[in-house]
Amino acid sequence: MDVAHLLSRRQSAASGAGPGAEIVTCDVAMTMRDALSILATRRIGALPVMQHGQVVGVFSERDVIYCLEREGEASLDKPVGEVMTAPAITIEPATRIDDALEMMTRRRIRHLPVVQNGGMCGFVSIGDLVKAQIDEIAGEAEAMRVYIQTA
Repeated sequence: MDVAHLLSRRQSAASGAGPGAEIVTCDVAMTMRDALSILATRRIGALPVMQHGQVVGVFSERDVIYCLEREGEASLDKPVGEVMTAPAITIEPATRIDDALEMMTRRRIRHLPVVQNGGMCGFVSIGDLVKAQIDEIAGEAEAMRVYIQTA
């Protein structure tokens, strides 16, 4: 299975429930305090950071922890562009899920912007990819059970 399949399933599931497929982002100029508010309100671990319509980095919980440890509470008023992880490591929709997982493991990251034709079309976490892989394995196991029962 590739990432495009995962994104299309996500959009299908969200189509009846409103803006669930919306990609939540922040701008490089947003303060870390405001970006943290988005993370907490949305109960998410990271945001793609945008500048002029392009993804330029990822702002994550780890960035917050490292910055606070280094510079203290005053760092909360810094722009996200100064503390984000950059450049953004991205994948394309055609990337296979196991290849994306391997990249995340090797690079020690937990979120990947999905980019196509220069624009971001999705944002996936390691949890999204693992769940998709488990769902695929469960579906294959069920198909095998049905096949054995009818053979």
